[in-house]
Amino acid sequence: MAQALSCSFCGRTKKDGAFIITGVKANICEQCVMQAHQIVMEEFKLHKPLPTKLNLMKPMEIKSYLDRYVVGQDEAKKVLAVAVYNHYKRISQAENKTATTKDEISIEKSNIIMVGRTGTGKTFLARTLAQMLQVPFAIADATVLTEAGYVGEDVESILSRLLQAADFNVKLAEKGIVYIDEIDKIARKSDNPSITRDVSGEGVQQGLLKLLEGSVVNVPPQGGRKHPEQKMIAINTENILFICGGAFDGIERMIANRMNTNPIGFNNDKNNLVDDTETLLQFVSSQDLKAFGLIPELIGRLPVLTSLEPLSKTTLKNILIQPKNALVKQYQRLFEMEGITLKFEDSALDYIVDKAMALNLGARGLRSICEAIMNDAMFELPSQKEVKFLDIDANYAAEKFEKSKMSKLKVA
Repeated sequence: MAQALSCSFCGRTKKDGAFIITGVKANICEQCVMQAHQIVMEEFKLHKPLPTKLNLMKPMEIKSYLDRYVVGQDEAKKVLAVAVYNHYKRISQAENKTATTKDEISIEKSNIIMVGRTGTGKTFLARTLAQMLQVPFAIADATVLTEAGYVGEDVESILSRLLQAADFNVKLAEKGIVYIDEIDKIARKSDNPSITRDVSGEGVQQGLLKLLEGSVVNVPPQGGRKHPEQKMIAINTENILFICGGAFDGIERMIANRMNTNPIGFNNDKNNLVDDTETLLQFVSSQDLKAFGLIPELIGRLPVLTSLEPLSKTTLKNILIQPKNALVKQYQRLFEMEGITLKFEDSALDYIVDKAMALNLGARGLRSICEAIMNDAMFELPSQKEVKFLDIDANYAAEKFEKSKMSKLKVA
C-alpha cells in the first residue's frame, strides 16, 4: 500500500485537509508555504537598506504642503517648517562628518512646544507633517504616562511607537520625529507638598528629560509593562526631534497677569496693557509655562515656543471649504458615490460656523455639527434612487440641528 503524502515540515496529510506540493525529496503544505513567506518578508523588512540621502525639502516647500491641508496658523507652520528642515540638515551634517576639527560647529536640535486652544489644529498639523516626511514619525499622548511602578505607561513607550513606525529599524528610528500631545496634562498639580504622590505630573516631566536631551534609552519593543521578559532595544535620542503640543487651559490668565502688571510708583505706564484677551496666547513665554506647572528643566529642553491663534469665523468657514480634504468636499464625495449632487449654500455654512463658535469646540466641532445636520440625509437618500440633487441651506441646517442631541449642549 502506497504511503500517504505528508508535509515534510508539519506532518499534515491530505486526510487532514492539507494541499500538498510535491518536490524532489520533500513535500510542503499550503500553510507552511504561507508561514515561510511571512518569515522571508519579515527578514527583508528588518534588513531593508537605509535611505542613502535625505530629501531636503526647503522650509517654504514644507509650509506650502501644510497650506494645502491646514488653514491659517502661518506662524506655527513657519516654525514647524524651519525646525523640520534644520532637523534634516543636522542629520546630514552628522552623516557627512569626515574629520573632527577644533573649530567644528555642532548643531543642536531645537525641540518645539506648541500652545493653542483645543480645536486649533495642533495634532492635525503634526499628522499632516507625518504625511510628507521621509523619516519615521510617531504621535504619543502624554495623558497615559506615569512614573515607573504605577499603572500607566512609562516614558520609554513613546519611543516604542517610533520604533514600530520605523519597522524596528533602530538606525532609522534614531532619525525620527516624535509629537507628544497633551503635554499640559502632566503639569505639576501644585507647589504645595501633598500626602498623595503626583505620579502623572512632575515625575513624568523628569522622566522626559533624558529623552528630550539626548541619551541612550532602553526601549521595550512591544511597549508597556505587560511583557517584562522582552529584550530591550537601545535607542540613542540625540538625533530625534521632539514636538510637544498642549491646550494649556487657563494660561491666558497668567499671561494677562504678567503683561498687565504695573510698576510700583506714581508714574504708571498703562500703554502696555492688552485689552483683547483673544490674542493673549501670541505673547506666551517660558515664564508662563513655568507658572502653569512645567518644570524649568523641561522648558529648557524645549527652546522653540510657538502659539496657535484662536479660530475666527472666517477661518472656520475656510476650513469647511478650502483644504484639500475639506469637510464639504468629503460630504460631496460621499453623496457623489450614491449618484447625488450635494451643494452647501453660504447661509448653511454661516449657520454651521456660528454654532461652532457658540459651542467653542474649535475646528473639531465643525465635524460634529455637520454630522448632526447630514445624518438624516445620509440615512434616507441611499434608498431613494429618484433623488439626484440635495441643496443644504440655513433653514434645512437649522431644522436638522435643532432635532439633534447637540442642540442640547450648553453654549460656552
